[in-house]
Amino acid sequence: MIGKVRFFEGKKYLWDGEEYDSEAKAKEVEQQYAGNGFEVRLCREEEKYLLYTRRVATEVVVTET
Repeated sequence: MIGKVRFFEGKKYLWDGEEYDSEAKAKEVEQQYAGNGFEVRLCREEEKYLLYTRRVATEVVVTET
């Protein structure tokens, strides 16, 4: 069973929900995530490639209601 959450170097990453059949396809998507400011980890499990991503919030906006 694929874990939706994994920790790498003490940081929490979330699985992107896709199982990639080839490392090349997974790396292509990994580059897209990285280009959008995500930290990405690529894992191989049972002949599939999985991507775990995280992004740290750089700004928090609080509105009064």
